[in-house]
Amino acid sequence: MPSSRKTGSANTLGDISVLYVAVLLRAAEAEGANIADLMDRFNLSEQTLSSPAARISLPRLMRLGHAAIQLTGNRALGLRMGAMTRPVDVGIAGLAGASAPTVAQGFDTLVRYALLGSQSIRGNASIDHRNRSVNFYSIRPYNDFNYFVVDSVLAAWAQFARHLTGRNEVLEEVSIEYPSTGLDDLFEGWFRCPVRFGAKQNQVVICPEAWSLPSGQAQAAMHSKLRDMCEAELQQIKRGWSTGDQVKNLLTPLFQGETPSLKTIADKLGLSPWTLQRSLSREGTTFRELMDDTRKLLARDYIRETGSSLTEIAWLLGFANPAAFHKAYRRWFDISPGEHRKVFNSDKERH
Repeated sequence: MPSSRKTGSANTLGDISVLYVAVLLRAAEAEGANIADLMDRFNLSEQTLSSPAARISLPRLMRLGHAAIQLTGNRALGLRMGAMTRPVDVGIAGLAGASAPTVAQGFDTLVRYALLGSQSIRGNASIDHRNRSVNFYSIRPYNDFNYFVVDSVLAAWAQFARHLTGRNEVLEEVSIEYPSTGLDDLFEGWFRCPVRFGAKQNQVVICPEAWSLPSGQAQAAMHSKLRDMCEAELQQIKRGWSTGDQVKNLLTPLFQGETPSLKTIADKLGLSPWTLQRSLSREGTTFRELMDDTRKLLARDYIRETGSSLTEIAWLLGFANPAAFHKAYRRWFDISPGEHRKVFNSDKERH
C-alpha cells in the first residue's frame, strides 16, 4: 500500500484493498458464480488481486458485489463473505488484531488501523468499550448495491470474534441501519443472536464473557511487532495529509442533513477556528472553498456512481432542499444533475 496516500483519491467516495475483493470473489465462487467472467467484466487481473498495494474504488466494489449477487441469486452474499473472512484477509491489521492478548484488544487493533485497508468519505469504524460494541458508519441511502457491504463487515467482525474465542455464540445483539429485506430469520440464524433492522446505527455488541476472554491466537511479541508496523504505516499515511485533506476527511460525514461550521471542524481537529483559518490560508484555500469543492466532487460521484435520488443526494451533501442542490450543481457543471446522470449513463453503455 502506498505510504503517502492522501484523502483526495481518484474517486472521492473512497477505496478499499483488493484483499476485500478477493473475499468477495471467493464467496461468489463458493455460491457457484464463474469468477473468471466477473474478473474480466470488472478488469481484475490475478496480478492485481495478488498485490497488497492494489485498491479499487468503493463504487466499483459495489457494482462488483451487485453483479455477484445477481449471478449467485444469494441476497445474503455478505454473510457468506463474513463467514469466509480470515484475519489475514484484513491485512497486517487483521494479523495484529488476531495476536492481541484479549478479544477486546483485538477489536481495538482492527478499528485503530482500519485506514490501512480502506478509506471512505462516509466516516470510520468506532469502538465503545463500555458497551462492548463495534460500530460501522452509515452508508445511507441504502439500495441493492450496498446492503452487502454492511452485511459483510458486521459478519466479518462476528467471524473475527469466533476465530479468537473458538466459540460460535459470541454476540449479544446486532443492529443494522437499513430496513428489513425479508431475511430476518436467516440473519438471526447466522449471527446467533437478535438482529434489529431499521436501527439507528450498524453495530455488533459482543457478549460480556467473549469480550473479556484471552484470545486463542494471542502472541505478545508478535502482537507488539505487528502493531508497531501498523502504527508506522498509519503515521506515514497521515503525514501525507495537508490541513485541507484533514478538513475534507471530516466534512463528508457531517454534511448529512446540515452544513458543518468552521468551529465544528476546528474542534474536531483540536484547533481554534482562527488557527484553522490561518493554516488553510497558508495552503492557499479557505474553509468555504474546501466545503464547496468537496460538495462539488461528491455531487459528481453520487450522480455518476450511484442511483440515489436527487433528494437523497441533497440531504447527503447538507443542502437545505433539492432546489438548492440543483442550483449549486448547475453552477458547478453548467448542467442539471438529472441531465448529467443521463450523460454518465450513456457513456457507461458505450464502454
